[in-house]
Amino acid sequence: MTITPDLAMAEATRLDEAEQTATQVRQTTDAHAELTIEDAYAIQAAWREIKLSRGETIVGHKIGLTSRAMQAAMQITTPDSGFLTNKMVFAAGDTLRAASFCDPKVEVELAFTLATDLSGTNLSVDDVLNATEFVQPAVELIAARSFRADPETGRRRTVVDTIADNAANGGIISGGEKVAPRDIDLAWVSAVASRNGTVEETGVAAGVLGHPARGISWLAKRYAETGQQLVAGQVILAGSFTRPVDVRSGDEFTFDYGPLGSFTLNFT
Repeated sequence: MTITPDLAMAEATRLDEAEQTATQVRQTTDAHAELTIEDAYAIQAAWREIKLSRGETIVGHKIGLTSRAMQAAMQITTPDSGFLTNKMVFAAGDTLRAASFCDPKVEVELAFTLATDLSGTNLSVDDVLNATEFVQPAVELIAARSFRADPETGRRRTVVDTIADNAANGGIISGGEKVAPRDIDLAWVSAVASRNGTVEETGVAAGVLGHPARGISWLAKRYAETGQQLVAGQVILAGSFTRPVDVRSGDEFTFDYGPLGSFTLNFT
């Protein structure tokens, strides 16, 4: 790791201010091109401490970059992850203010809620399912605090920038039916995302590493290697199986998961 604790906290504070003011800022690697993925997670951890110091609590985690297309675009071969706090949880049917988020987008996912703690460096899909209380349709609200492309230079975000930015997470919205993890074939769960009555994206959960539980086994391994674990009661966003859909003021979204139900989300 090349970053100092002071620099990690300074970058975390900058990203936190960007989130609080809904104003995007330059990419972390624009000023610190030498930073590694490990450094990016150190910045993310510093930001987590800032949020905890304000009284927020950790309620779960998100996994991103799970599709081959997104990994190729970011020139990596593994997913990334971020944390979820209670302030990032919204309810199905809510109306949110689009301008309160930086460059907001929505992605279609499945959320796993753990029944037991989960840790290990070689967990199978069955291990993840055994530790899961229920699975539910969910949407991740993406909000990139640093520019995806610099407005002056066109420079693109790197995976280091994304991880430092808490994997660009803005929130989670769960809806539809809660199901036991083996009541259905999770790999074949499908969904339709519509905006203002027009279908924008469709997808199948197998697009997440072949099975949405595989990302969770990856996350458990990453945590175990750093002395951490996933904790009973936490919710884990397993990764998107659609492309992100832009959010604009006045948009009305419907997310239809077929037998697992549907829910809405609106923006002013």
